[in-house]
Amino acid sequence: MTLTPEQGGVSSLARQIKLSGRAYPLFEVATLVMQKPDRYTVGFKVIKRRDEATKKDVAVQPLFVCNLDDTLWLSEAAASEHALKVHFDTFYQTQKMPCDPPKGVWTLVAQCGMTGELLGPPNFHGYQEKLRKLHADRFSRMNFDMYKSRVKIVKDEAIVKQWTESVSFRFEYTALNVPEPKVLQSMDEVRAHFAEVHQPSIIKQVDAFTPKADAKLPAALQTLLRVSLDKEKRFPIRIATALSNTFASMGLQFFKRDKTVVHVAVARPHYLDIENSVVSETTKKIIEHINTNVGTNRKRLVETLAPSPAPAEAPADAAAAPGTAPAPTPLTAEQQSVLNDLHWLIHQGHVIEFASGMLETAKKPAPRPTPTPKAPKKGDKQPAAPEGASAEVASEAVAATDVAASLAQEAPQAADQAAEAEAQPEPVTPAAEAAPENPPQAG
Repeated sequence: MTLTPEQGGVSSLARQIKLSGRAYPLFEVATLVMQKPDRYTVGFKVIKRRDEATKKDVAVQPLFVCNLDDTLWLSEAAASEHALKVHFDTFYQTQKMPCDPPKGVWTLVAQCGMTGELLGPPNFHGYQEKLRKLHADRFSRMNFDMYKSRVKIVKDEAIVKQWTESVSFRFEYTALNVPEPKVLQSMDEVRAHFAEVHQPSIIKQVDAFTPKADAKLPAALQTLLRVSLDKEKRFPIRIATALSNTFASMGLQFFKRDKTVVHVAVARPHYLDIENSVVSETTKKIIEHINTNVGTNRKRLVETLAPSPAPAEAPADAAAAPGTAPAPTPLTAEQQSVLNDLHWLIHQGHVIEFASGMLETAKKPAPRPTPTPKAPKKGDKQPAAPEGASAEVASEAVAATDVAASLAQEAPQAADQAAEAEAQPEPVTPAAEAAPENPPQAG
């Protein structure tokens, strides 16, 4: 079974993440998607194995689709029976024809003890066939002998007369949608005709299929769907993996906070050395404020670096009406400058604004240890240095190896972003992020 986020909702989420610039825990976004069925689609896919006799891949459990209503079935016979039952009037016309009543004197009839359907006298020629058919159609899960014990013998004259009248006519079925109309005398003939004429074009075997959201499924598939959805709601790894692939194709980036929780954002954390980089004074103040005020947010940052001017007293005749919200105070030039620099820092990855609104600067990468050369194995011959080679040449060779190792470790890990999302991190969100102010809304 496959689970896929609804594409329109994912695109809306990606746009909101890009516009807000905030970093959201990937598994929290996946949980948000799983809250409503219209935010994801469910599909079924067959598993194949190699048949050594035919040297072909065959489905362990084949799937069949009825093209008339796009319903999914586990066998061709079940799909055909469904099509014939639900869409019978599309293919056949039923006519009720009178016939001679059964000969003889009938004083009792058998009646199903659970449905009340009349089965006829036990010594009537069609009794056993009708009894077994009713058991197969309605009570196949019950043992036949147990079902048979529920049958009642009724001697009421009115009931016997009712049965006699019910068998005093027969049905004829005229085939429709065929070049030449054909009259069929029984349902067995109807089934044979349907399998020969209509079934090949209506019932198709498929390797994968996505049914409608409200489609009725066979009992086995319904159980599989319920168990899979319950498991996914507890730990949405499939949705998180699909989201990571889609987000990556839309230009979003992934990173792990404290090496535990995977986040999706507009940029990966990128340390900014304000001491050795050419940046504006406002940018330096933003970085210093975030570093010295753990847990600060955008509002406190702006009010600290560019305080709002004291509000002027409004004249008495301009007082707002009761219950009316005061008009928002326009931003000053200094506040707008702070927000512009903060926007640039967030989209460059120098500052991370989490879903809760908390701001944090990208951490300085730890210095990489110098790789120690491997000790030569006993018996290995050491290559002799060429004559005239100086110690400076040897040191340059070691330095080149060191630089190559550092570059390999610092290379971009874009190809590993999806793998990080699949690593199944424990989705424990820090307390500071427990209540996002503006969580992304699924479409």
